Amino acid sequence: MQTDAPAAPRKHTWMKVLALIAVAAIAIAAYFSLAAKEPAPDVTFTNLKGEKVSMESLRGKVVMVNFWATSCATCIKEMPEMVETYNKYKDKGLDFFAVAMSYDPPNYVLNYTETRKLPFHVALDVKGDLAKSFGDVSLTPMTFVIDKQGNIIKRYLGEPNFAEVHQLIEKALAA
Repeated sequence: MQTDAPAAPRKHTWMKVLALIAVAAIAIAAYFSLAAKEPAPDVTFTNLKGEKVSMESLRGKVVMVNFWATSCATCIKEMPEMVETYNKYKDKGLDFFAVAMSYDPPNYVLNYTETRKLPFHVALDVKGDLAKSFGDVSLTPMTFVIDKQGNIIKRYLGEPNFAEVHQLIEKALAA
C-alpha cells in the first residue's frame, strides 16, 4: 500500500511560495506608491502686499508652504524656527509661504506678521481655497516641502523636526 504523504509537503511549499510572492508584490507596490511624486497643486498665492505668486513661477526653487493660524499655539511656537529656516536657505533657492487659515481674522494675521517681522510671504486663505487645494488642510500647523520640479516631497502635521527639515531642504536644493 502506497500513501500520498509527499503531496502534503508540496502543497505547503506552494502555499509558502504564493505567500512570498504576495508579500513581495505588496512591498513593491508600497515602494512605488511612496516613491511616486505627488505634484503640488497649481495655485496662486496672494501675499499681504497684494502680490500674486503662482506655484508654476516657483519652479526651480525649493518651496515650503506652512498652513498656520494665530490661534494655534504650536504654530506660534514653531514660527521662530520657520523664520530661521527661511533665513538660512533663502539665498540658496528656498522660497516660503505662510498661509493663514480661512478662520484666522486678517487683522490678527497682519498684526502678527508686522510685529514679528516675518521675512517670507504671508498669504490669507480667506475662502479656504488654498487649504482645499493642498488636500483639505484643516489641522494646523501643516507644512509641505516642495522640490524644484514642483512635487511635494514631504508633509508635516504639527511641529516638524527642524534638523530633518534642514537635511531635506539641503538635499532638495542640491538636486
